[in-house]
Amino acid sequence: MKNTLVISGHTDLSASVANKTILETIAQRLPQAEIVRLDSLYPDFKINAQAEQQRLLKADVIVLQFPVFWYSAPSLLERWMEETFRHGFSHGSTGDKLKGKKLVLSFTTGAPAEMYSHEGPMGYTIDEFLPCYKATCKLCGMEFAGYVFTGGVSYGARTTPEQVEAQKAKSVEHAQRLLGLLATL
Repeated sequence: MKNTLVISGHTDLSASVANKTILETIAQRLPQAEIVRLDSLYPDFKINAQAEQQRLLKADVIVLQFPVFWYSAPSLLERWMEETFRHGFSHGSTGDKLKGKKLVLSFTTGAPAEMYSHEGPMGYTIDEFLPCYKATCKLCGMEFAGYVFTGGVSYGARTTPEQVEAQKAKSVEHAQRLLGLLATL
């Protein structure tokens, strides 16, 4: 069995429905995975790089779980990467510690998936927002192993109990797709 590390990059998971449900489902159905909640560990954004690098060393598969904020990962997840993926560790002449590890992205957007097209309001496909992760994999000798994406889970679209339940159901389905992808790695 592969060692799976799931990094939750949501800046306030307690206010989430989708990302929280995805993580709860993963924890139930893949209990051997290590799930790290950056918002709980580092509310001050002061990342313990050595501790996080130790987690990465043990992992075969790294999953970044996050909501898309302004077409990118939340600032806390970006900070985690800045502090953890350091020259000499993840890249550079002596930085081969992530070589051969697989990176999976698991993310949500408030906007519905159909809005991510050249003709839609976003003007770009969701794939066109991912080159920075693929380039990171290339630099670090990692394998970009794909992504699972769910759109239409915004804060504004959960004002009734029925809407919350619909988002939870959509998020459980997202987690099932993620588990399916992980099973192939």
